[in-house]
Amino acid sequence: MEKLNKIITVLALICFIFLIGVITYKIGTINGRKEALREKNKVVSKQNKKVKKEETEVKKNIYYSYNGKLNLKDKKIVNKNGESFQLKGISSHGIQWFKEYVNDDNIKTLKKYGANVFRIAMYTEENGYTVNKSLKNDAFKMMDLVIKNDMYVIIDWHILSDGDPLKHLNESKEFFDEVSKKYKDYDNVIYEICNEPNGNVTWDNNVRPYAKEVLSVIRKNKKDAIVIVGTPTWSQDVDKAAEHPLNDDYVMYSLHFYSGTHTSWLRDRAKEALNKIPIFVSEWGVSDASGNGGVYLDEADKWMSFINENNLSWVNWSLTDKNESSALLKENTNGVVNDNNLSESGKYIINQLKKK
Repeated sequence: MEKLNKIITVLALICFIFLIGVITYKIGTINGRKEALREKNKVVSKQNKKVKKEETEVKKNIYYSYNGKLNLKDKKIVNKNGESFQLKGISSHGIQWFKEYVNDDNIKTLKKYGANVFRIAMYTEENGYTVNKSLKNDAFKMMDLVIKNDMYVIIDWHILSDGDPLKHLNESKEFFDEVSKKYKDYDNVIYEICNEPNGNVTWDNNVRPYAKEVLSVIRKNKKDAIVIVGTPTWSQDVDKAAEHPLNDDYVMYSLHFYSGTHTSWLRDRAKEALNKIPIFVSEWGVSDASGNGGVYLDEADKWMSFINENNLSWVNWSLTDKNESSALLKENTNGVVNDNNLSESGKYIINQLKKK
């Protein structure tokens, strides 16, 4: 009997040890699975973070998605990261005549060529805004189109035949109040408040007081938008603006040239002014100042060298197939932008856009 009890005790001990072993194995297996699961989750988490980072990070490019809000530093444009930046693009012709040419296909093609800005020329007179205020609705549609394509857009109060910007001051304040409210959340909208003051107009008596009034309206809605202010004599007198600039950290001053008319004397003037004010070449062409009279490419080359040496932003005149030598397109091409439809001027301009 005693011997049987010993055998039972040994068997019970063996069973107990076996049971302990099984339990230990199970616990180890469970812990191993938990650890494996934790490691797996870590890998998945890292992958998710990597994907999320890739989704939020934008590859460096020349468009708004990367460069964002523009600022001025040392009288030059910089992007949101403080990096030197240049805008290059095309202006519409008067949208009261050629609005159909500002369409999604053309904007996409210009972007593919290398444009990162488009200027909308809304004339004030010549059947423009002051006689047809519904023209602003066309302008807004065009602005939305450019914004959708990840580009910067300039809305241009295109005074020309009116000469003195003070002539339509009230209409200008009304318009820029509306547009700066409507686009206050868009950092890729630039306001050009007087295209080409001309005639019996001076900086101190006409343009500067006009600009102060309009700026006060814009600044109520958008304190840090880039605003381009025209200068007298069809935006050539940047030297006058440099003598008495506006007290605003986000104002640039427009310089316009046409290579068949404006040569080294205007570059010298601009070079001197650049010591005091930031300049934006918001309109230029390879023709003479009338928009016609030939294509002056040698002088255009000199201008482009000057522009690039000084990292100036520029917009070329203009997206049209009108019978004039400054037109981007050949005549009667229905406003379709492609390689086959480019005029002599257009071929030159597109080559400039393509340059890095």
